[in-house]
Amino acid sequence: QVQLVESGGGLVQAGGSLRLSCAASGRTSSMYAMGWFRQAPGKAREFVAAAAWSGSSTFYGDSVKGRFTISKDNAKKTVYLQMNSLKPEDTAVYYCNADGPSGMRDWGQGTQVTVSS
Repeated sequence: QVQLVESGGGLVQAGGSLRLSCAASGRTSSMYAMGWFRQAPGKAREFVAAAAWSGSSTFYGDSVKGRFTISKDNAKKTVYLQMNSLKPEDTAVYYCNADGPSGMRDWGQGTQVTVSS
């Protein structure tokens, strides 16, 4: 199992920026990807971004392409989400995830991001 701890959420005005961090510990040797999902009140959890743990492949949800950037530091076992040009509809709890073999997925506890108009 991989333990994940997110940080960096908060309140920001529309058009502003935030940077989320997610630090992994535990059985990190089995990870092949890390990423972010988000969930707004009353809505389903939505894919935001993912990064392959080996190599440089990244993936983004359509709603954040061109505004959000995922990056990682393998030595620190940390993934980041730089969020620019934030909109009120980006308001959600953001969850970090780590993917391993056989469909295993571990989740962080979530961090709240609130964008005011």
